[in-house]
Amino acid sequence: QVQLVESGGGLVQAGGSLRLSCAASGSTFNMNTMGWYRQAPGKQRELVAIITPGANTNYADSVKGRFTISRDNAKNTVYLQMNTLKPEDTGVYYCRALRADGNYWGQGTQVTVSS
Repeated sequence: QVQLVESGGGLVQAGGSLRLSCAASGSTFNMNTMGWYRQAPGKQRELVAIITPGANTNYADSVKGRFTISRDNAKNTVYLQMNTLKPEDTGVYYCRALRADGNYWGQGTQVTVSS
């Protein structure tokens, strides 16, 4: 079992920045692919960014150049640095751990970007 706890969401004006954190329990964090997803009201959950155990990353086209995913294996934590935020970035952001024994989700953290 893995528990994921997100933090760092909030209300920010367009053009601002936020950094989300996702702390994971368990001793095999460094072996997990980790991802950030978001869900806007009335829309399906979508992939924002993903990072492999080898720190390879991939981003949704809509956030490339503005968001950066990173991980600190010593702290069992994955981060999402979000810059130049836009109102369309508003939503609940979820952390996901992709493991051999299944996929695990955090409870989500709300990000609201005002225009």
